[in-house]
Amino acid sequence: MAEPIEMAEEIAQVRGDVKPPKKIKNQSKDRDMLGFGPKMNVAMNILLGFLAIICVFPFIYIIIISFSSEASIATEGFRLIPKEWSTEAYEYLWKMKGQLLQSYGITIIVTVLGTVMSVAMISLYAYAISRPQFAYRRQFTFIAFFTMLFSGGMVPAYIVMTQFLHLRDTIWALILPLAMNAFYIMIMRTFFIRSIPEPILEAARIEGAGEMRIFLRIVLPLSLPGLATIALFSTLGYWNDWFQASLYIDNPNLVPLQSLLMKIENNLEFMRQNSEIAYSSGALNSIPQDGAKMAMVVISTLPIAVTYPFFQKYFISGLTIGGVKE
Repeated sequence: MAEPIEMAEEIAQVRGDVKPPKKIKNQSKDRDMLGFGPKMNVAMNILLGFLAIICVFPFIYIIIISFSSEASIATEGFRLIPKEWSTEAYEYLWKMKGQLLQSYGITIIVTVLGTVMSVAMISLYAYAISRPQFAYRRQFTFIAFFTMLFSGGMVPAYIVMTQFLHLRDTIWALILPLAMNAFYIMIMRTFFIRSIPEPILEAARIEGAGEMRIFLRIVLPLSLPGLATIALFSTLGYWNDWFQASLYIDNPNLVPLQSLLMKIENNLEFMRQNSEIAYSSGALNSIPQDGAKMAMVVISTLPIAVTYPFFQKYFISGLTIGGVKE
């Protein structure tokens, strides 16, 4: 192995070029100086692993508490290894499985339809204001940015939804208020500007493609990381939303999961505050209050936590490409 390296050095000296082997060595030294060495990599991996455990531990702890018996919680408190394991919290929630499954279905429908609508509207708006050919891009950018600073408020929104659009007790009352988000528009606008080369679009226009065809056939396939990022944000927003249902939904068949769990928790808290009435009627004795609360957190968080890894690759790429300029 030494002879080819020596020959390369001699040839480089004759030609006056930079020595290839030494250049590679210098680059590796620069990487060691500017980056992390082996020991530092091990230390950083340990540190990041510790931080990951800190982030995951609360959810694991909640799952453990949800499987603890109410008697052990009352006597021993919250423990990492409970004195007595029990599924009574989930059994209590299973008694109302009909309403829970109904709310699960409403939440899934709202999340899927709302995410698709939100991504479509945001991507179209952001693409329009990101192209220099659009004459009114500055005005529409200002309109979107202005709503990030000022809003009409809850009362005007309620009047529009109920008096003008007549969407009270409809599934669209849970979808439309969250469909557009000015912050997401700005993220996608930056992504389109940084990641979609204008010469590609010009070549498509020369070939006779229209703007909608360019958007569907060229822009969207190149924008999967950004679209996945916005889709994840929108999915989390729709899945965790309970406020819109408290404003516009009275029909029990249209109550989403988060709103139903909020009502169950409020009922448990009411019985706790009025313990004398609850104990006299025997209602509080059969309800695992703390365990039921933790079980509600688990069943509402676990589905979205399971789907997150499928978005993680696109989510990280969307954030880095949309925010970093090389």
